[in-house]
Amino acid sequence: MHADINVNDRSYQWMDRPLVVVCVDGSQFEYISAAVEAGVAPFLGRLLQGAGTVLTADCVMPSFTNPNNLSIVTGVPPSVHGICGNYFFDPDRKEEVMMNDPRFLRAGTILAAFSAAGAKVVVITAKDKLRKLLGNQMRGICFSSEKSDQVTMAENGIENVLERVGLPVPSVYSAALSEFVFVAGVRIMERERPDMMYLSTTDYVQHKAAPGTATANEFYAMMDRNLAKLDALGTTIVLTADHGMNSKHSADGQPNVIYLQDKLDGWLGKDKSRVILPITDPYVVHHGALGSFALVYVGDPIAQREAAAKISALSGIEIVLSRSDAAVKFELPADRIGDLIVVSKQDTVIGTSRERHDLSGLEVPLRSHGGLSEQKVPLIMNRKIAKPRQSRRWRNFDAFDLGLNLAIRSP
Repeated sequence: MHADINVNDRSYQWMDRPLVVVCVDGSQFEYISAAVEAGVAPFLGRLLQGAGTVLTADCVMPSFTNPNNLSIVTGVPPSVHGICGNYFFDPDRKEEVMMNDPRFLRAGTILAAFSAAGAKVVVITAKDKLRKLLGNQMRGICFSSEKSDQVTMAENGIENVLERVGLPVPSVYSAALSEFVFVAGVRIMERERPDMMYLSTTDYVQHKAAPGTATANEFYAMMDRNLAKLDALGTTIVLTADHGMNSKHSADGQPNVIYLQDKLDGWLGKDKSRVILPITDPYVVHHGALGSFALVYVGDPIAQREAAAKISALSGIEIVLSRSDAAVKFELPADRIGDLIVVSKQDTVIGTSRERHDLSGLEVPLRSHGGLSEQKVPLIMNRKIAKPRQSRRWRNFDAFDLGLNLAIRSP
């Protein structure tokens, strides 16, 4: 009999069967419901029709990959775990850096805690940028499909992944990158029978295809087949997303972009402000580093007030908050965000300077995320809840609570 595991002031029961938590990058409910309606996702269809638990949850802000994946695996918001973007301005180093190093993490993960207590834990990500953060201090198997040909027992807790999975190394810009995650998860569950598994995909498809399109339905059909296999293996599955996805273009297909650094340079003068886009990561071809959330560093209080007023008046801006207000409203670490936090509306993205964004790689009209408009995500489980709490505000980082504490347990 295992004692409950406490992580970041939340208590989790030991699993009664293997738990698989899946973060489907960029997936709002419309993708799932459209695939179900098209008849290509029968397993998810059964869950939506009452065989499981179907909830709508809020992701954390900004609605980007790193903050939300880390919230899911820590069970707490960015104000606690510290990861508030893919990219930020490091005040100690006075430089813009990727926030993908475990040194930025301020809280332990559920994965690490359970592995320390003796659980067999597996983490599989699509992109390698998340691997070290998710696997921080964790004992077990942890690798990415992006670098699946480079795994070693010493670094990843597994070897010969390509042979085990039976698929080639996928392109980082492909649906196959996520398919590899699912197929690897099934293969490892069959052979290793881990106690806990975390699968995290990429939103390449969602950036390119709207819900209900052939491309999107094909992706969700693939996902559905693999989820059904995991279900048949007797696992508890909790599926959620790090954020949603929306069209960010006008009727002619051109991106709706506010180049905020250009605006600020015109209002305040050159080198008087700095705009940071937390969506920035090494993989910008499908979104051009354009999202609906920006940090603005101004410094001078009078200039801050002037900038806030002028930014608020721009068409396409939803909200402008001070550092202190944003830290409270969005549960963010105040020392890792700007003097101003800017969120654009559902159809609009924010850039820095026009010359700094290469949009030549956009093969389709821009779809992106980052704002409040991408905050609603699915929270679905293949089991019923023992004691429903309908008044609760569900968050995507309740996924482990749902699967470990709230699901009806095996007799």
